[in-house]
Amino acid sequence: MARLADYFLVVGYDLDKRVEGEGQGRILQRFPEKDWEDSPFPQGIELFCQPSGWQLVPERQPASFFVAVLTDINSERHSCACFTFWEGLDNSQLQKAKPSEVDEVDEEPAVVQSAQVFAPKSLVLVSRLDYTEVFRNCLGLIYTVHVDGLPVPLETVIGNLLTCVIPIAGGSQRTITLGAGDRQVIQTPIDDSLPISGSSVAQLFRQLGIVNVLYLFCAALTEHKILFLSSSYQRLTDACRGLLAIMFPLKYSFTFVPILPGKLLEVLSTPTPFIIGVNSFFRSETQELLDVIIADLDGGTVTIPECVHISLLPEPILQQTQTALSMVLDPELEIADHAFPPLSTQPSALKIQDKEIRAVFLWLFARLFQGYRWCLHIIRIHPEPVIRFHKAAFLGQRALTEDDFLMKVLDGMAFAGFVSERGPPYRATDLFDDLVANHVERIRQEEACPQKVMNHVKELAEQLFKNENPYPAVAMHKVTRPSENSQNNAHNQKPFPGLDDVAVQLFIDHAAAKLKTAPPVVKAELKSMVPSGPPLGDTVDRNGNVMANSARRLEVVRNCITYIFENKMLEAKKLMPAVLRALKGRAARICLTQELNQHVLQNRAVLDDQQFDYIVRMMNCTLQDCSHIDEHGIAAALLPLVTAFCRKLGAGITQFAYSCVQEHMVWTTMQFWESMFYSDVQSHIRALYLETEEGGQQNNTEQQDGSGSGREISALDLASEQNRLWPTLSKEMQAERVQKEESTVFSQAIHYANRMSYLLLPLDTSKNRLLRSSGLGDVESVSNSYVTNSIAGSMAESYDTESGFEDAESSDVANSVVRFINRFVDKVCNESGVTNEHLKALHTMIPDIVQMHIETLDAVHRESKRLPPIQKPKLLRPTLLPGEELVMDAMRVHLIPDGREEATGLMGGPPLLPAEGAIFLTTYRLIFKGTPTDPLVGEQVVTRSFPIASLTKEKRISVTLPMDQFVQEGLQLRSSTFQLMKIAFDEEVASDLAEVFRKHMHKLRYPQHVQGTFAFTVGQCGKLVVEHKTKDKNQSLRTLSKNLVKSAKKTIGRQYVTRKKYSPPTWENRSSLQSELDEDEISVSEEVDQSSLTLSSTIRSSDRQTMSNVVERACCRDYQRLGLGTLSNSLTRSKNEPFRISTVNRMYTVCRSYPGLLIVPQSIPDTTIHRICRCYRQNRFPVVCWRNSRTKAVLLRSAGLHAKGVVGFFKSPNAPTAVPSQADSTSLEQEKYLQAIISSMPSYSENSGRNTLSGFTSTHMSTSDSSDKLRQPKIGALMKQVMGTKEDVPGTFSRGALGQRAKVISLSQPKVSGKARNPPRGKWGSIRGSGRLSAYNPDVGTRLAGKESPQPNGGPSEALFLRQQKAYLYIIGDKAQLKGGKQDSFQQWEVVPIEVCDVRQVKNSFKKLMKACVPSSSTSDPNMSFQRCLEDSEWMALLHRVLQVSVLVVELLDTGSSVMVSLEDGWDVTTQVVSLVQLLSDPYYRTFDGFRLLVEKEWLSFGHRFSHRGAQTLGSQSSGFTPVFLQFLDCVHQIHLQFPMEFEFSQYYLKFLAYHYVSNRFRTFLLDSDYERIELGVLYEEKGDRKTPQVCKSVWDYIDRLNKKTPIFYNYMFSPEDEEVLRPYTFISNLKVWDFYMEETLSEGPSYDWELRGRQERVAEETPEKPDTSGPKSQRRIVWPCYDSLSKAVPDAITKLLQDLQSLEAELGQTSEKWKDTWDKIKTTQRTETKLESKPSFSSSLLMSSNLSHQRRSQGVYLQESGVGSSINLALDCEASATSTPVAGRTSTSTLYSQFQSTESENRSFEGILFKKGALLKPWKPRWFVLDKTKHQLRYYETRQDKECKGVIELADVESVIPGTPTMGAPKNIEEKAFFDLKTTKRVYNFCAQDSLNAQLWMDSVQSCLSDA
Repeated sequence: MARLADYFLVVGYDLDKRVEGEGQGRILQRFPEKDWEDSPFPQGIELFCQPSGWQLVPERQPASFFVAVLTDINSERHSCACFTFWEGLDNSQLQKAKPSEVDEVDEEPAVVQSAQVFAPKSLVLVSRLDYTEVFRNCLGLIYTVHVDGLPVPLETVIGNLLTCVIPIAGGSQRTITLGAGDRQVIQTPIDDSLPISGSSVAQLFRQLGIVNVLYLFCAALTEHKILFLSSSYQRLTDACRGLLAIMFPLKYSFTFVPILPGKLLEVLSTPTPFIIGVNSFFRSETQELLDVIIADLDGGTVTIPECVHISLLPEPILQQTQTALSMVLDPELEIADHAFPPLSTQPSALKIQDKEIRAVFLWLFARLFQGYRWCLHIIRIHPEPVIRFHKAAFLGQRALTEDDFLMKVLDGMAFAGFVSERGPPYRATDLFDDLVANHVERIRQEEACPQKVMNHVKELAEQLFKNENPYPAVAMHKVTRPSENSQNNAHNQKPFPGLDDVAVQLFIDHAAAKLKTAPPVVKAELKSMVPSGPPLGDTVDRNGNVMANSARRLEVVRNCITYIFENKMLEAKKLMPAVLRALKGRAARICLTQELNQHVLQNRAVLDDQQFDYIVRMMNCTLQDCSHIDEHGIAAALLPLVTAFCRKLGAGITQFAYSCVQEHMVWTTMQFWESMFYSDVQSHIRALYLETEEGGQQNNTEQQDGSGSGREISALDLASEQNRLWPTLSKEMQAERVQKEESTVFSQAIHYANRMSYLLLPLDTSKNRLLRSSGLGDVESVSNSYVTNSIAGSMAESYDTESGFEDAESSDVANSVVRFINRFVDKVCNESGVTNEHLKALHTMIPDIVQMHIETLDAVHRESKRLPPIQKPKLLRPTLLPGEELVMDAMRVHLIPDGREEATGLMGGPPLLPAEGAIFLTTYRLIFKGTPTDPLVGEQVVTRSFPIASLTKEKRISVTLPMDQFVQEGLQLRSSTFQLMKIAFDEEVASDLAEVFRKHMHKLRYPQHVQGTFAFTVGQCGKLVVEHKTKDKNQSLRTLSKNLVKSAKKTIGRQYVTRKKYSPPTWENRSSLQSELDEDEISVSEEVDQSSLTLSSTIRSSDRQTMSNVVERACCRDYQRLGLGTLSNSLTRSKNEPFRISTVNRMYTVCRSYPGLLIVPQSIPDTTIHRICRCYRQNRFPVVCWRNSRTKAVLLRSAGLHAKGVVGFFKSPNAPTAVPSQADSTSLEQEKYLQAIISSMPSYSENSGRNTLSGFTSTHMSTSDSSDKLRQPKIGALMKQVMGTKEDVPGTFSRGALGQRAKVISLSQPKVSGKARNPPRGKWGSIRGSGRLSAYNPDVGTRLAGKESPQPNGGPSEALFLRQQKAYLYIIGDKAQLKGGKQDSFQQWEVVPIEVCDVRQVKNSFKKLMKACVPSSSTSDPNMSFQRCLEDSEWMALLHRVLQVSVLVVELLDTGSSVMVSLEDGWDVTTQVVSLVQLLSDPYYRTFDGFRLLVEKEWLSFGHRFSHRGAQTLGSQSSGFTPVFLQFLDCVHQIHLQFPMEFEFSQYYLKFLAYHYVSNRFRTFLLDSDYERIELGVLYEEKGDRKTPQVCKSVWDYIDRLNKKTPIFYNYMFSPEDEEVLRPYTFISNLKVWDFYMEETLSEGPSYDWELRGRQERVAEETPEKPDTSGPKSQRRIVWPCYDSLSKAVPDAITKLLQDLQSLEAELGQTSEKWKDTWDKIKTTQRTETKLESKPSFSSSLLMSSNLSHQRRSQGVYLQESGVGSSINLALDCEASATSTPVAGRTSTSTLYSQFQSTESENRSFEGILFKKGALLKPWKPRWFVLDKTKHQLRYYETRQDKECKGVIELADVESVIPGTPTMGAPKNIEEKAFFDLKTTKRVYNFCAQDSLNAQLWMDSVQSCLSDA
């Protein structure tokens, strides 16, 4: 029973304490005066009566009523009902209050009467019950009695009110009366645990809407701050109560103030969560709250600040809840679209709707918490049940570990309260308990069907409604309201009278006395066992994600474990990878723990080393996917196992599995240990009571079942039974049970202290591995179990400080572990009520436990080191090149898969990676060689290597291998040959060794000087090779590192010597240098002072010798071929040649980066050259490099002009100077130079009138043939594309995929400055005509091109060619440098400004290209797909740009204009463009010799900075790797793809160059210019110098040699057309990604070091073979992508035939022809045949004819090196021609024997198996030998069945057969007489028969054959 009202007060306006209009209230009277013992009087009520402040008002307000909620110190909530009415104050009262204001009142007496003011007065009722309506009626009645002056004393009414007692719950109804003729019926709820909501919830949803309330609901549950605003106080209270009602069964435990007085607004800035209501009057003051969610009830909005993230309900629950709510609130929504809607679908009445909404939330909680009772751990039953919730298990079983909302709710205070309230198994139950236990199945079936959900909701709503209104019929209220006139007639109203305390108190005392005498009302509380509902496991597995085909996986796991314990290790090894993959799934991990459990006998299972190793690996794999909270209980299940499995290490020393599985987060998580401990305690306590009940009959099976959820009786059931019996037990029995439980907990605590020390102390206690890696110190952050932040809060910091030391003492490990265990013990023992004595005992025990364990571990550690290491795969040695030496020998590593998926088996095929093997560092390469870890492909060999010089990036990574638990350090090495190695060092590799490896690598990658590169050091027994190779093998690391330090010091010393002197540029040319300065921090400007240009000692021989050497150079040969003059010519100076070879640079004094001989116009003397060269960057002045043999137009190359040069060249001087300045004179010289070039052109000299208009018009008609007319208009289009215009021409890049960045890429239009300067004029138009077009003018290209449909070749169509005359000389210049120049109208040259890609762009693009082609890790992010990355790299766009410019130049040259390419420093883009132009224009450069010459001339002689761009030495390391040459090769590859019949060399040739130009194997691509090569003496190496014949110094010699041996570089489709000019398409859509970037051959590594290829095959042949008895082998072979070399496995038909031909010739003992001769013969024979045949067959004509049209050719059948397709027909033809025309009359052996087509038996006179010793150093092998009298030969086959003969010994060559002696490696156990030798003219064959008898037979047979012959 409870009092209806605890206190009644009258609160009035306090006239004495007015402060500046701020009034205050005071309690005028209070009944009872004394506090009740059970409910103290709440303080500060006067604030809550007028929450907006006490104020006087000029007009009377209507009476108001609201209920505030106050929370007392015991966190009990009190309802505080306030009834406020307004009383007039007369003058006298006011004057007392305000003596100072008296004067004013006197002056205006008239106003006084009307100026009456009204003060508020409140009647307040304080109660612990919540009956809003009853309170409203009671207080209203008291007011009515007062106002209407009813004949009832107020004291009686109040006395009755205060003495009214009603039951709290139980569903009864009481009628009460206060004695003023009133009557009220109070219905008590049936169950007081359910909240009473009236219609407040429905109101809340009406005001805010579904989504908003759901936000508030989630915010309240996840502990955010919520603030309600409304102008109505009662609505605030209702809203707050409504929000609490829908949170049931969780109770809100933070600040809850539905009405907050204005004076207390600072409460809103509290840091804790709250639900508070505030009048809208204070809205402005709530604006600056940053982390408060504000719900405005009147406006219906919820404002969530940016910084607040509300976790919402997990899907699909959220969606279903919203649907259900909308069906309740808006039932018409569903049928809004129906054609015939039902007649009435009104929502229910508000009160019913309110319950329906609550029912939806009840249903929601039943779903969220379903099965929660299975995750409760009961740790104590007596004297009080102590219960803990196993959060991790709950989340794991619900598969919601990732869910933010549920995590937060379970960690929240509300849920902690829920567990402590609803955890106990024996208590009164309510609606929720029933729902969550008994309706799980129903709820799950309803989920999908909203209609069924609604039915369930309606049922629940009915129960909730019934709970609040048990007697709905009775409503006999009779309450008097104040009469109308008394409300209106306010003037004569008396103030509320003072009440008689004594009278009221008498009532109260009287009632109290009555209660004492009355018999106590005993209402038996119905306690019962709380049902648990179905266990979780089953419920989730149906809708949880079951792994595909899991049964098969579990089978694999079971089999593997069985094999391990049956010691079938090979079987187990095969299954292992599959098992490790399967263990990613939860089911398999659980299966593993169950299986292992069965192999444990008496808590112990002793294994041998290998079994132990496998079991540990499986455990680690299982644990590595467990999260730190172990939600699936897998770590928990493994915990007893890791202390059970062990192996014997020595006498009395046992190593347990736990020492090998410590590296997992879960062991350092306090939460995990707590839940483990509680679950164990629960099972022990359960056992305790089971025994007492059943007398120990029950065997202990269930202890293994961690959660104790046995099918018989669960721990909770037991506990509830015990709780029921508890009151019936005697005191002694009770004490005994308490003591037993306590000691159970205590013994478990000791057990756990041991277990924790096992898993936390590392095997090697000197290494504080555990603390550093997983941070025991962070334990606070991980453990957020709700009860405690216990004892050792301060310890966390001390951990961190201690574990910070690298080599912490072992005692440190001990201390930290002791502290961790102590914290654990404190926490669990306090929670489970262990006595203090026991706790102290534990604290003294723990350090001893830890210390003891450390001592045992030391012994184990010592012994485990002595174990023989596990059998790891044998390390395979790589084959090395001649002259290549190992710098660091094998280091065992794992090769980890990167982002390329072929090798990992993801795309089908076997997983070749990860592989285990070793990494070797040689002077030339970095090589990994090993075998895949997957046993299914374990016999394959995986090789991955790249030249050390191509290393571009190295970074450390840490790697977790799938097989091992350890995180290993590793390296990721990226190479510019498009290779990536991710390696993880094996644990046997010491970390300092790995460091040494890195240092060596760096030293080899960046030698001090070019002479340190492999190309120079090869074969000289490694001067630069690390010393420890030459000393004894086991030299200590210390000396090694000393050597390293020494050499590093040398490096630092020498570093600065080789740099060139840097003279700072003058201010004018600073801008042009800027770009270079950015690119390269070392000396940039190479304008070295003339004085410093003396050549070093290498050239000090006489000039003449140098000259003769220079003449031999490629340039010179080419100049003579092009008819640009010979050296003799230049000496005798015949004037009729327009050009001469100048030797002005023979000492490299004019320009260091140019060759010694240069082509210049005949008319220019050397002195002029000296002057001109200064205008150009790096002194690279324009020189001729090629001449068109038809139009005689020339191609020139130079660097860009210096800024000062441009000033003089283009701009007219600003001030008229009388004396010509220096700049003027040089610019005049320049003009003269250009003029000389122009005049050298025949088309120019033919025009008699040099600068007259008439001369111009005829020129190109006279000089060009008709084909020119066709081609000409394309130029305009091309020009327009290259320069770019405002309109998007198809083909400029500005439209395309790159969108925004197009401006960078397109060679975009120049900006014209429209200031006073005339816009610079182009030379398209006539010289003087005013309508000249300008090359700068954006529309020039458009007009030239005409705007018509686009043309196939990448430009708009041909149209009217506007200009009458083309310029004689086009200068392709860099737009950035040509800004603002004005051209003189008399010049006959034209400047084409284009944007070039600078070196930085190429560098960055290449980095991105590498990452796209060889990603370092696989990703599923669509933004990182290959195509997207390729596009982002912009590599294709750069190719497009270079090709586009080149095609333009080709067109210009072809129409007879000369072109000068003068970009950047003249050694990057210039070189690319010039070489491509020559390649496209001149077929000679598309042959082997020509291409070599082109590269030697344009790239090597003209000084492309190979060393600098390739970052080959320490000096250029900082500038990074920039593959300008690779870009050129890629362009050539693109052209090759479009014109496959025009090139003599194959694609492989280009790849070969691309690989070796970075590999530093040859000296060809080293150094930056001829000058540097001469200085080093590389350029003209003595021809006689043959010290190391096996080492090729030049890549060209190597290619020549190789080309003689094999057709690998040759393009079989080569059939060039004469003088064909190629014009490739250049759009990005026409370009293909070069397969050089993508391909990989893991079987043998890169195929570009040809010797290695041959050697590997030879090695393969030598391996001894067992005699094969299995029968004939299949001819089928599997070819794996990324493993096999395709060209080898599936060679193209022609190569195959040539190979067969060679091997046949070898077999027949002929000297085989060179393949080239064979090929040429076949070609000539076919040519002749084709002429004879009237209809040439397609294939032959395809191969040989040269009359295909350009279009056909460019798309002609393309025979790839590896493709098989179309080459078959060719092959057949070749075969036919080979047989029909016997080779040059030599009768081949086959024709001699072709008549013998007799049966086999005749040909086999004698046969059998003999062992034959191979050639030198080869092993003995069994072979099937056949002696053939007919053919007079001894043949041998691999096996008897084999049809293919392996070799033949011609008996004609045999000299004798003699008995032999066994040699090394001969077959064992065979008598000596079984050996015999066969001596031929060439060599001696050693044979061995099975026994001496057999040998004798063989010897006789051979001898008889010989004598017969």
